[in-house]
Amino acid sequence: MPRAPEAGEAVLGIDIGGTKIAAGLVSAEGVVLRSRTARTPAREGAAAVLAQAVRLAREVCAEGGEIVACGVGSAGTIDAEGVVTHATAALPGWIGTDLRSAFSSALRLPVRVLNDVHAWALGEARFGAAAGAEDALVVTVGTGVGGAIVREGRVVRGATNSAGAIGHIPAPSPLPGRAARPRRCPCGRIGHLEAYASGPGILATFRERGGTADDLASMEGGLADEVIDEAATLLGRALAGVITVLDPEIVVIGGGVARLGERLLLPLARAVGREALPGPDRVTIRPAALASAGGVVGAAAAAM
Repeated sequence: MPRAPEAGEAVLGIDIGGTKIAAGLVSAEGVVLRSRTARTPAREGAAAVLAQAVRLAREVCAEGGEIVACGVGSAGTIDAEGVVTHATAALPGWIGTDLRSAFSSALRLPVRVLNDVHAWALGEARFGAAAGAEDALVVTVGTGVGGAIVREGRVVRGATNSAGAIGHIPAPSPLPGRAARPRRCPCGRIGHLEAYASGPGILATFRERGGTADDLASMEGGLADEVIDEAATLLGRALAGVITVLDPEIVVIGGGVARLGERLLLPLARAVGREALPGPDRVTIRPAALASAGGVVGAAAAAM
């Protein structure tokens, strides 16, 4: 079984997403000592993705140091044995991949595997924006929309290891004056929150309304502001329901879309304030603190 690192020791953290794979060595204090990243060869299949992740992990380990365990955070639903039981079209063929066996065999280390957002949330709860909070809701908005519940330092995984998957709840009703087109979510269902409030979802709405942009960063002008405000409000309305049910002490927002800063967070917070029940409507909402290192730090934290 994995154990906490002592002075001079470290834990290997691996973060496998639909776009990028990262591996890094993390100290007991949550500091990334060294790391490697590479693109995810998703279209080449599960074997290629796994090979890329193992290669990065071996490169990090080859530089030396006392490594006592490995934590893996992966896109998809992960069962207690470290096997992928569900994944979206972002990683074709990923279902059925036995991550724990693969990394245990390749690295000769004790390995803990969990969903990538669950891992990232654990990192924020132990070393980041939610450190010290008893109950936290951690939401990542990027290529997809994910979430995790952390209670007393532990991730709530749920009966089927799917707890916190906020991106796959039905999106709230359209904003006044706007009729959202039915849109397919990467999971295959129609009308999920992720289809509208993720980075690709926001970009799709911008293009539907006549905007021209290659990515979220190149969206400009009044139309861009309008579309971002609407997506943030939609996300805030959905979060208000979750916050009312869970009543967390803090909500942490991270992911690539969160780099929009107040353009995302202000309308999101306003929607939470309007829609959540009195009490939960005053929840603290903070941006994530670990930035791009969150996945690696969180995966390592899971193995500590």
